[in-house]
Amino acid sequence: MTLWPEGKHFAFTIFDDPDSQTLEAGREVYSFLADCGFRTTKGVWPVRGPRQPSDHGGTCAEPEYCAWVQGLQRQGFEIGFHNATLHTSTREETIQALEHFRQYFGSYPKTMANHYFSAEGIYWGDARLSGLQRWLYNVLTLGRNRNRFHGHVPGHPCFWGDLCQQHIRYVRNFVFGDLNTLSVCPKMPYHDPERPYVNYWYAAAEGANVASFVERLNEAAQERLEEERGACIMYTHFGHGFWDGRQLHRRFRELMTRLSRRNGWFVPVGTLLDYLLARNPNPVLTPAERRQLERRWLIHKVRFGTA
Repeated sequence: MTLWPEGKHFAFTIFDDPDSQTLEAGREVYSFLADCGFRTTKGVWPVRGPRQPSDHGGTCAEPEYCAWVQGLQRQGFEIGFHNATLHTSTREETIQALEHFRQYFGSYPKTMANHYFSAEGIYWGDARLSGLQRWLYNVLTLGRNRNRFHGHVPGHPCFWGDLCQQHIRYVRNFVFGDLNTLSVCPKMPYHDPERPYVNYWYAAAEGANVASFVERLNEAAQERLEEERGACIMYTHFGHGFWDGRQLHRRFRELMTRLSRRNGWFVPVGTLLDYLLARNPNPVLTPAERRQLERRWLIHKVRFGTA
């Protein structure tokens, strides 16, 4: 049983990918989170690249958007990295984006999550997996993600693994259907010797859009999370259905308000992972533990088809 700071019974946080998130929607969601006492992690794109974007959403290249995100940081929210921008970036472009991030927020990012459509994703696609699990993944996905991502491939124009190792402490990997992320991945944050350019990996709970978020955070799941003294890192996109242009999703408001009244430790992703790492300072993943995580994630992938 994990003992949380301040006598708290469990930990809960969110890494919010910026895909499809407008400034208006972001302001509404984060104002609500702040009022409820949550302090979470907002992923950003530091620049708006020169090529056709794979998605839409605000970037730190827009002054009003950047000022708003800087305001979130001052309130205690963590700012994370979601690759350089809304499309694939070269090594030089990633270097520039990291420097912009440092200028905007005072340091390089501690946490990140790969943007699915960016080919500089680090150990992404089939490179997330090993052996039989990698082969099975390619069969299930019809080979669409075989050798598609190159951030960890030295010599490739998109390679930036050495920069990730130098500047970023925690990278998101597997996402699962259990609200208690720590019960599924008790060793997180962990180091995988087969993927050396990432210092530490963390897992997350499935909440990609508002429907899956509220399904994961139902009342019974909240109670189990507290009873188990667990920790949740929710994976989501607050740009996917949480704000309809007039109001926040009713069920999202209800569940988050209810959660905020429980005895939880509501801190950003990096703060939570720092705490766990201090309690287990050498969390190296064994081959058996890797196979178990990969198999469980593949089952989730077949069911949900998301990250």
